[in-house]
Amino acid sequence: MPLTVVILTLNEELHIARALTSVASIAEKCVIVDSGSTDRTVEIAQGMGAQVLTNPFVTQAQQFNWALEQLPPGTDWILRLDADEIVSKSLAQEIVAKLDRVPAHIHGMRLSRRMNFLGQPVRRGGLFPIRLVRLLRHNHGRSEDRWMDEHIIVDGEVGDFSGEIVDDNLNSLTWWTHKHNNYASREVVEMLNLEHGFMARGEGGDADHAGGTGAKRWIKENLYARLPGGLRAIAYFLYRYVVRLGFLDTREGQMFHVLQGFWYRYLVDAKLREVQTYMKDNDTDAVAAIMEVTGIDVRA
Repeated sequence: MPLTVVILTLNEELHIARALTSVASIAEKCVIVDSGSTDRTVEIAQGMGAQVLTNPFVTQAQQFNWALEQLPPGTDWILRLDADEIVSKSLAQEIVAKLDRVPAHIHGMRLSRRMNFLGQPVRRGGLFPIRLVRLLRHNHGRSEDRWMDEHIIVDGEVGDFSGEIVDDNLNSLTWWTHKHNNYASREVVEMLNLEHGFMARGEGGDADHAGGTGAKRWIKENLYARLPGGLRAIAYFLYRYVVRLGFLDTREGQMFHVLQGFWYRYLVDAKLREVQTYMKDNDTDAVAAIMEVTGIDVRA
């Protein structure tokens, strides 16, 4: 298949072989962009025939866009895959059967993405499957330059595949909470930028606004962001857990809704208040306060 798979990694020895195996039947080439792994990620990837590049990490968006710039002329289709994701057999079969027949004016393809949490699928809460552009033609798309919630945008029309990618992270809950603690700080950057405009905001095109993604972002930035901090986290959790029947999920699914739908959203609000308080008490701007409180240098 005329398909290059791009995977961004940092200490992914637990997942990388599984991800590469899931695309072995469809990928002409696999490119790993590593940001300094200290485990066996690079060794495993190279042993399975992947090309490994290294680049310092700032954001997912910048890392992926850097990867696109390294691909050689003649690259055709690109699949963006996370190391802890798996291409399902149905999606692999669909790519083999249909990708080379996609009309030239279509520059991106939407796929479905589902999630497992602690080994069990999350089925309720109105979250999955998410429709995202993950396939794009080379030189016809890139990632929005955002600190969180970035999407791939393309300069042409977007088509649809029905197959799925499954996010199935095998790390511990301790690892998950640490990761989302970092995500919360990045989310604060985006929320403060809405108010203070210290960075250019990534704006999605057809790929972003189709499949409900654009509508969800509009609600988040124009409605959710205007609600009182803390209260909005409670309201969002109740919507997912009660209205969208998250309480009927598996025990692991219920944990996911409580942690990601309430704890994480409340943590974002708490961190946001912390930065805003620092700005007021020290008479400083958002950029300096973000750096002092979260350690994130948005100028990067």
